[in-house]
Amino acid sequence: MSTIDAYPLQWPLGWARTHCDDRRASLFQVSFARSRDEVLRSVRLLGGEDVVISSNLPLKRNGQPYASQAEPTDPGIAVYWTQDRQPRVMACDCWRTVRDNLRAVGLTIDALRAIDRSGATQLLERAFTGFAALPESTAVVRSWRDVLHLNGQPVTQRDVLEAFKRRLPFCHPDSGGSHDLMVELNRARDEALREIEQEVR
Repeated sequence: MSTIDAYPLQWPLGWARTHCDDRRASLFQVSFARSRDEVLRSVRLLGGEDVVISSNLPLKRNGQPYASQAEPTDPGIAVYWTQDRQPRVMACDCWRTVRDNLRAVGLTIDALRAIDRSGATQLLERAFTGFAALPESTAVVRSWRDVLHLNGQPVTQRDVLEAFKRRLPFCHPDSGGSHDLMVELNRARDEALREIEQEVR
């Protein structure tokens, strides 16, 4: 799970997204902290480890969201973990807040624990086939120059940031792009800035 980042959201490959107009308000009355703690506890009781909760909600070092920040436009949540040496993932974006989507994932993991406690091991394994995390290596990795359209020229930090802003409307899920395009764009920006910084040293 070392390749999975908590921020920004890394939506699992092959999982359908909920259109923003179809997201609903939930009746959950649970705080983000409690939802997070219950997800971590449930995964561990299920035998999972190396848990990563990925979302577009930047968190403080103590795992709490910043008090003043607005709800992200994409409230999806993806919980990654390892179980029996197999990568697992469960994701939800049908609710309007990160907290509620996290709560929904937690309740689903609890339902899987109920199957596990019933002794129906074969049923649990069949359920888990749908939660296998696909390896990132199945995706084509393009160079940051290709992604940012900065081929064949010396590049500065300013060039990278301006190219990032130009590509943003084409890649962001809310403006016709997709989660995968946004992840690729963020990665290209970060790799370019790191390379430039190393060259300056």
